[in-house]
Amino acid sequence: MMRTAALFATGGFLVGLAAGAADAPASVRSIIDLQPYQISSSTRIRSGPGKSGTARLTNLNPSVNAWFLLSVAWDGGGEASVWHLENPKPHEMQVVLEEKYPSGLVIVEGSNRYSCDLFGGRAPLNALEQGRDSQRIYYPLCGGRLYLRNPAKGQRTKLEAATGFLRDQVWGGEKVIVLFHHLLADRYRDTGELRTTNQASLSNTPGGPLPALLAPEFADRVVIPENLGITITLPGTVERGMAPGKWYPAEGNPAVFLSIIRPNLIAGQILKSYGKLVSNLDNVEAISLAYLIAFDLDQLELGFALGTQNPEVDWSEHMTSQMKNSSLPGPDGIGSISPLVSTGLIQPDNGRRTIATFTGGFKRNHGAFNSGALSLQNHGSHYGFIENGVVFSKLQPGLATAITMNDGNVDMKTWQESDNKLLPAIRHARQNGVPLIDSGVPGSLVNRWGPGNWSGSENEKLRSIRASAAIQKSGGKHFLIYAVFSDATPSAMARVFQAYQCNYAMLLDMNALEHTYLALYRRSGSELSVEHLIKGMNVLDQSSSSGIIPRFLGYPDNRDFFYVMRRNLKEVKP
Repeated sequence: MMRTAALFATGGFLVGLAAGAADAPASVRSIIDLQPYQISSSTRIRSGPGKSGTARLTNLNPSVNAWFLLSVAWDGGGEASVWHLENPKPHEMQVVLEEKYPSGLVIVEGSNRYSCDLFGGRAPLNALEQGRDSQRIYYPLCGGRLYLRNPAKGQRTKLEAATGFLRDQVWGGEKVIVLFHHLLADRYRDTGELRTTNQASLSNTPGGPLPALLAPEFADRVVIPENLGITITLPGTVERGMAPGKWYPAEGNPAVFLSIIRPNLIAGQILKSYGKLVSNLDNVEAISLAYLIAFDLDQLELGFALGTQNPEVDWSEHMTSQMKNSSLPGPDGIGSISPLVSTGLIQPDNGRRTIATFTGGFKRNHGAFNSGALSLQNHGSHYGFIENGVVFSKLQPGLATAITMNDGNVDMKTWQESDNKLLPAIRHARQNGVPLIDSGVPGSLVNRWGPGNWSGSENEKLRSIRASAAIQKSGGKHFLIYAVFSDATPSAMARVFQAYQCNYAMLLDMNALEHTYLALYRRSGSELSVEHLIKGMNVLDQSSSSGIIPRFLGYPDNRDFFYVMRRNLKEVKP
């Protein structure tokens, strides 16, 4: 049944019951209408030069309490100005409008109240206008207690520029891109050097993730991972070789661990299991190296951010024509995220806690299904995503979903309609295809190219460099695992995550180092060291006279991404 959006007054606030998860998008006019829990208040305001007007403050998700829209309309006509504000302390700080303070906002932090002059002042421009003209992506307001988010132009790699040109300007360009990716499928293949040594008998790192289950005949082997770009704490280990499947602590980064593996080293009972769901591995992917990094979620938490451009909210080109409603600009009823601003850059307060970043999922262009059951429901099952409690594209049932809850807990699951009850407490979510592993078992579509939307060539030649994320739970410990497979199909990925005893795993992006990028940061005083899971990923960062400027952390990017932060326990509610 379709519900229409409603507004009603309660306690001095206007509460917006916008379109919920089951609503038809015909009632949606902008991204604001997708926010089911928003609350708004309004009051009269005055400027320094004596103008009067009305301000309206909308908290887009009060449970998350991070993002606000401030609309300002001055008397005498003219279009209202809308500003996207961010609260860097959502667990501690409230932002409100008060009638007795007509020149700005009031910030409430515990028993303290701070007045914030946004509309007054004697300068030619008020604080908001100064922020807009500052060229700063995050402009501090109210003594640094709030940020104004300003639009930015995200970095675009040469490969993305070339493929974008082919898609947008060249007739049949998508076919060229598929061929181009197929020709480059083995470009990043890495097998390492397999050696026999007694070093492989080393025990797994205490407090680390569960090691992979290997065939016993490989217990005395090590692999030399020449392209590993992250330092581990045992000097010389990489040069002598790493025991496959074992975890090694990252140098200078507590709660971070590294591992490598080849699929052909995995225990035979795993490689022979679930034969109807997982295809046999060919001789190339069987010996192609996978690099894994694990983050202890007891000490770390996961953030997610949109890029300046991707993923978009319009229709995917990779869907069946009968599922598209041409009268709508996109599957959720919107074609842009305006008036919200996506920066492609970590917010400064979070940046100080960030220890790693890695790329997100498919662009919207490939973020829907062209065949199989999922292609025939929910407008082609476009991949959904949420940032800071704000729904950009609705989460669709049947899709693999990475979730960060408002208390900082991280999980992955196959989204169901019944999970909509979680929406008020979700801080971040990103969907990407279907599961590689679900409840410890290979997903039902792992070896089905079209219905699984695994991407690759039209002849189902799926081998490529691929990135993925997984959750491993054991003995009360939770680890987030990010893996880059140098040359693999979804079947090889599923086998690896089975070996590491992961509860859930999902594909992220693929085909190039820029799409599988991960950087790890080490801080020493004012110095920041940047390392990459695979050495060649360093070409994605920029250089300046003062050193490296890392992607996502130091400059905006057009792609969406995840970031891993040290937990700030003071900001997490029990």
